[in-house]
Amino acid sequence: MASNKEIVFITGGNTGLGYEVVKALCKSPRPYEIIIGSRTVSKGEEAIASLQKEIPESASTLSVQQADLESDSSLERAVEAISAKHGGRLDVLINNGGASFDNDIAPAGRQMSVRDAFNKMWDVNSPRLLFVTSGTSTLAETEIFDTPMGQRLNASPPAGWPKGSAGPGTMSVTGYRSAKTGLNMVMREWARILRNDGVKVWAVSPGFLATGLGGVGADRLKAAGALDPSVGGETVRDVVEGKRDGEAGKVVRRDMVQPW
Repeated sequence: MASNKEIVFITGGNTGLGYEVVKALCKSPRPYEIIIGSRTVSKGEEAIASLQKEIPESASTLSVQQADLESDSSLERAVEAISAKHGGRLDVLINNGGASFDNDIAPAGRQMSVRDAFNKMWDVNSPRLLFVTSGTSTLAETEIFDTPMGQRLNASPPAGWPKGSAGPGTMSVTGYRSAKTGLNMVMREWARILRNDGVKVWAVSPGFLATGLGGVGADRLKAAGALDPSVGGETVRDVVEGKRDGEAGKVVRRDMVQPW
């Protein structure tokens, strides 16, 4: 069924930063058809009920689509469902769930893998493609030691092995930072690949937010200086609504372009 609203699909939209992005879009006077990607449909439905209660006058409409970014069959079903409902149209894809866009090896007898087909669908139909990255991913800021955050992230631990798993200067964020730095290059590659198709691509660095990421707890994160997650949702909404179009192809923070 065709819609005159902009169609937005956000993975992981039922919780954390994804939920805040959906909330920010629902608060906008601009109407959206928002598809919440959730590994568990019931959790997506719970998120919708909460949003409709909190923002009853929203101009946007909400639906949920089961989407597990670690499952090719789940993604294939999501593509088929969204394509059938919206005629292959998608205006904005917010890759909040951290999916890999590398091609898989095609099984015998297929022209392309399920991920290839998924990517091809979004390549053609998504005029805006957003990746959610992290402020910890910047290489330039690995040499900053004169701020509390720089000291926590960049200080070196004492000599000896093993290094431990908590406290300043440990290796507890090594995998996360490395993955997000790699994601920035994924964004740059998609910006290059889709440039002549008129698709704008960003990575959004939403800031240090008090979400459930890492299982630390919102109160402890706020005590360490984390901002309310709604700040990140509003930043993503600004990108969706064209306020950061001059910075396409970059990693954007709330108030600046993040250094590489």
